[in-house]
Amino acid sequence: MDDSYERLQKLVSIEKDIAGIVHHAGQAVLELSKDKPIATNAENESKHFLKMLKDVENKLTEQIAYLGQVASGQPHEGSSYLLQKDALMAHHRLRYTTTKLNELQKTCAS
Repeated sequence: MDDSYERLQKLVSIEKDIAGIVHHAGQAVLELSKDKPIATNAENESKHFLKMLKDVENKLTEQIAYLGQVASGQPHEGSSYLLQKDALMAHHRLRYTTTKLNELQKTCAS
């Protein structure tokens, strides 16, 4: 499957996780705002909130690291840029060498 599509799907998943984080935070606050809050309910919602928050942080860190690689020109998964650049440079060296050999051949023939 296309790497950019997979990256986009990961971002969509992160967005859904953020909505879940907001939901669990809201549920915890709602429970705590009751006249007689049930501590275990608030605790469970808080645990879900913290777990999802850590997961999203890890996923976003991964995405940021990927973007850092792409922006710095380092080779990264799914990229052919470096290979294309190397091939182009090899082609330029080949043309230069051919030109110099042709000039040398003309000089020797004279």
